Amino acid sequence: MSSHVIRLRSPMARTRRPRSSSCPAAPERTWPAGQRAGAAPTYVSSAGSAARRPAGTRNGWRSAAVRPLLVPDDGAPTATVIALVDASAERTFLTDSGAVLRISPADWSPSLLDGVGHLHISGYLLFAEVSRELARLAMASARARGVPVSLDPASAGFIRGAGAPEVLAELDDVDVLVPNTDEACLLTGLTDPADAAARLSRRVPLTVVTLGAGGALVAESGTVTARVPAPRATAVDSTGAGDAFTGAFLAARLAGADPASAAAEGCRAGAEAVTLIGGRPAQPVPPHAG
Repeated sequence: MSSHVIRLRSPMARTRRPRSSSCPAAPERTWPAGQRAGAAPTYVSSAGSAARRPAGTRNGWRSAAVRPLLVPDDGAPTATVIALVDASAERTFLTDSGAVLRISPADWSPSLLDGVGHLHISGYLLFAEVSRELARLAMASARARGVPVSLDPASAGFIRGAGAPEVLAELDDVDVLVPNTDEACLLTGLTDPADAAARLSRRVPLTVVTLGAGGALVAESGTVTARVPAPRATAVDSTGAGDAFTGAFLAARLAGADPASAAAEGCRAGAEAVTLIGGRPAQPVPPHAG
């Protein structure tokens, strides 16, 4: 995945804000945050062939202690995301999904779940037929093995395009849902995120709605059980903050934390993420550098 960040000092044009799309690079924040919280993540995706893949793709993952399993695709480039970040640290993505949405059931094997304690699915996969079939197969395989499944709906823009009923229909094998406020409200047709969280948790037993600087809501089986504040942070770029939340939240759950405590870990990771520019976490400086 190739990602680029453009900082905007003024509006590009006096027009409506472009529809935000999902970033296939979400795991660049999700899994490193999880690893730093004590998990040992593996990332499965598709990338352009070696000749069309940005230099350092695998090394970038490994430097964050994430094991990448990338299916090479000679017919498409690696996904590219341009993040437009405004003065308030809010971002809009311009996305070329490239090889990401071409990953298919043929690329899946139940053995990928060997030794796995949790499967997380990017909802981005739900918005193309071939990748949706893969997501369904992976979730069914996890269910058969007793491996819990979480899903991030990925994009309010894509939910609008696909329709909320179609997205909700894909959640039967999901144990944990992690939408942001816009996604939760779109999926339910409600305007209050707490009401939306409660309703979604009747379908997915544990639903955690991220509220940006407002923290997070935890809902279980139809009831909001916790409102978790976010630490104060000086935000420069919100790219990847929700994904950092998800990684830290899931790692904490795997370590035995209750949902509210795990959400607090997620909020801390998200607050750290917004202080950095770009979708990748800060990396240690090698001893010989500088």
